[in-house]
Amino acid sequence: MLMNTHEARVDALRKELARQNLDGFVIPISDEHMSEYVGAYAQRLEWLTGFGGSAGSAVVLKDEAAIFVDGRYTLQVREQVDGRLFAYESVPQTSVAAWLGEHAPEGARIGYDAWLHSKGWAESAARALAARNATLVAVERNPIDAIWQDRPQPSLAPAVPHASEVAGRSATDKRAEVAEWLATKGHDAAVISALDSVAWLLNIRGEDVSRTPVALSFVLAHADGTADLFIAPEKVTPDLVAHLGNAVRVQPREAFVPMLQGLAGKTVAVDPERAVAAIWKALEDAGAKTVAVTDPTVLPKAIKNPVEQAGHRAAQARDGAAISRFLHWLSVAAPKGGETELSAAAALQAEREKTGQLRDLSFDTISAAGPNGASPHYKVDEHTNRPIEPNSVYLVDSGGQYLDGTTDITRTVWIGPDAPPAEVKDRFTRVLKGHIALARAVFPRGTNGSQLDTLARQFLWSAGLDYAHGTGHGVGSFLAVHEGPQRIAKASGGQAGTGQELLPGMILSNEPGYYKAGEYGIRIENLILVEDRRIEGADGAYMGFETLTFAPIDRTLVDLSLLTGEERGWWNDYHAQVRALLAPQLAGDDLAWLETACAPL
Repeated sequence: MLMNTHEARVDALRKELARQNLDGFVIPISDEHMSEYVGAYAQRLEWLTGFGGSAGSAVVLKDEAAIFVDGRYTLQVREQVDGRLFAYESVPQTSVAAWLGEHAPEGARIGYDAWLHSKGWAESAARALAARNATLVAVERNPIDAIWQDRPQPSLAPAVPHASEVAGRSATDKRAEVAEWLATKGHDAAVISALDSVAWLLNIRGEDVSRTPVALSFVLAHADGTADLFIAPEKVTPDLVAHLGNAVRVQPREAFVPMLQGLAGKTVAVDPERAVAAIWKALEDAGAKTVAVTDPTVLPKAIKNPVEQAGHRAAQARDGAAISRFLHWLSVAAPKGGETELSAAAALQAEREKTGQLRDLSFDTISAAGPNGASPHYKVDEHTNRPIEPNSVYLVDSGGQYLDGTTDITRTVWIGPDAPPAEVKDRFTRVLKGHIALARAVFPRGTNGSQLDTLARQFLWSAGLDYAHGTGHGVGSFLAVHEGPQRIAKASGGQAGTGQELLPGMILSNEPGYYKAGEYGIRIENLILVEDRRIEGADGAYMGFETLTFAPIDRTLVDLSLLTGEERGWWNDYHAQVRALLAPQLAGDDLAWLETACAPL
């Protein structure tokens, strides 16, 4: 019998924990690859709690339970998760480990799935539990899987080659770079466990995770330039084998752990942020020497080569035309009433599909009307779907996956027919000023993202306002829409954000925002490319940003009295570029709308 209520599922989990002699269990949103977005088979937290965000965890004890989310999901978690079943906890104010240190019963056995957590997390949780004479126990079988009767199976869609013509580099060249790094460091092999890292290294793509074109697999890269790919045999085609060549040995996924167990005496590089605790344990139990180091593909993947940069510009131009057709449609249809968040999201996807080159969306469209816009990572469904009402704020954050690039854009628009209130215009213009300040930034080599974050927040701060998310994330090339190691965000824990310096070729988002709970949300997002800047007489090397995203920004929401001459100049220059790039792709009423939307301020 299927359990149709979350209360029944929590009750069934507690009974399963008792069968496994456990006093509690930790449930993250994760998979065996530490992915941000996971396949349906790994959506254990959503199945148990109803929470549909992309980051969060829960703990279920015998007599209480809690769910942990960050500031992006403060509103969403309360709408989706029953507060009678789970206490709401905010990260980073608290953590799962800290909560367990206070709530776990004395002497308790708390279970976790070592294939879903990092080694560092397991160590910190074990330390917190030790204060209560409790222990953290790696389960042999995930108790959620034991009770989730209609759990989907992992995807068996084929893995496909990603041609060098769009990748810009051959897989052979990439493997040689990793091999050279291993040899220089004196390491024998590196575990490549992140799905986008595997995809980048071998120039393969897949359909195993919604919105991210990756194939479920692991790689063990060796210092001699060869590699072992561990993947379900059903996913392997003759085309894939031919693409990989003789230097890549294709093995069934089940052979991964035995291969790790055979590395006794070898020095193996493992990424503490991307490799789950079970991988570390297999290596350490085998007697391998593990070295904690960032996956050697992460930085070269983040620095887009010239072919990837050109592909991204082409994808953005195509995507910008689709966005403009949608915004024109919205400007006509929405003020009449009758449109909803779901109908708008469908209309936008249809415009992208008209390009004939859309492979997938790059994430579920955030189509947010009125108060729903105040949840930065709002996800519309049949239950939350809200009408787009005349005289209200509508926010749409969306993106497309194209063979030549991954896009991500947010536009906030005023749905007329009346003029927007002064407060909304003020908040929008402060967000716009921050967006422009970051877009125009010039900075020396060695600068990291946290050093630029204040530029985007300063005009909100001066009015006593802020937003509870980062300002910018890295973006992949027909890969993950959220990609590290670069980001633009507040420094955390006394450290300078991630500490990763920005380097030419990196793509980031520029997306300051403002959110008024119960009323509206505002965000303006373009993608930007780090580029070298020549400055006459400069002391050292300097960099700036090339804006990559081109679509009109809603001029009706701008309070012109708040803009400086330089900011107006940026606006006019930007919209002149929008017009030049998109006008050849538009016709008729769409083109006429674009001309009006891009007229100088």
